[in-house]
Amino acid sequence: MAMLRSLTTRLSPITQRRLSVFRHNRRAYLSLWIFGLLFLVSLCAELIANDKPLIMKYQDQWYVPVLVDYPETEFGGFLPTPADYHDPFVRDQIESDGWAVWPIIPYSYQTLDMDLGRPAPSPPESEHWLGTDDQGRDVLARVIYGFRLSVIFALVLTAGSLIMGVVFGGIQGYFGGKIDLIGQRLTEIWSGLPVLFLLIILSSLVEPNLWWLLGIMLLFSWLGLVDIVRAEFLRARNLEYVRAAKALGLPSRLIMWRHVLPNAMVATMTFIPFIFTGAITTLTALDFLGFGLPPGSPSLGELVAQGKSNLQAPWLGITAFLSLSIMLSLLVFIGEGLRDAFDPRHIQAAAPSPAATAPRETTDGAS
Repeated sequence: MAMLRSLTTRLSPITQRRLSVFRHNRRAYLSLWIFGLLFLVSLCAELIANDKPLIMKYQDQWYVPVLVDYPETEFGGFLPTPADYHDPFVRDQIESDGWAVWPIIPYSYQTLDMDLGRPAPSPPESEHWLGTDDQGRDVLARVIYGFRLSVIFALVLTAGSLIMGVVFGGIQGYFGGKIDLIGQRLTEIWSGLPVLFLLIILSSLVEPNLWWLLGIMLLFSWLGLVDIVRAEFLRARNLEYVRAAKALGLPSRLIMWRHVLPNAMVATMTFIPFIFTGAITTLTALDFLGFGLPPGSPSLGELVAQGKSNLQAPWLGITAFLSLSIMLSLLVFIGEGLRDAFDPRHIQAAAPSPAATAPRETTDGAS
């Protein structure tokens, strides 16, 4: 906390006020911490939910199966393929001449529980805290991996959309004229394309994967941001200090980067949470419809589809609903905090009054 305070004091006064406004929004501040903690947990998914031991000792030798793939022959087997640590033979071999430390959830997102003992999907129990899906895979493990996949997908898509929206919107707004006119017409045409139908057509031609899906979504996700950046650049290019920089002969790229872009980012930052939540809901919807990630991927949309197809297993639909609701609610609360932090009215209210900052006069009897 002391390091955080020292870093805060080095920031500009306007940034400190924005941070102060955000911290005073208790719901947004708490949501940011909760979301960050959940994302940190999901980043360590392999250490929490995995069908391989974290560390083990066999015949006086140390192994780290969670990081290294060992062949079955290493543990007395006959096949050179990677060892299946849920295989009764391999497990008996390890227990007879060694030991192993397993993750809290001894199943990965794609592990099929062959010893389930009941038809899948199975209800929650001590072995599977949130039950299993219709293929016998642990639901909690798939939620942890699916949360990480959704957030990383949204982060990459938001970053790409931000870069493209700022570049195209900034060029249109700063130069104006024919460049702005042509850019607006091309943007209107591009935004009129049916994204869902385009995804359906392309998914029938190529096998969808994470990067393919990111590339397709990136072609359209920046369109909502370009209008905001364009409007801010149109407003800022007529300000006095921008005109003065032009009169001094500074290059356009330098003026846009140093003088215009910081002002444009105020409105842009408040729009980023909407792109982020939109990316998560879009990925979930595409996976639910079957046009998203490849089958078997840890997808929350696929879990929603399983809940719809298996109404006799309500834990699937309830888990998917709660996972998405909590994730999106936290992001909405964080977005509200960012909106308040960049609102000039809240920033002005957070500024110290002149009376509070003025030095006090000493009025003792000797003066």
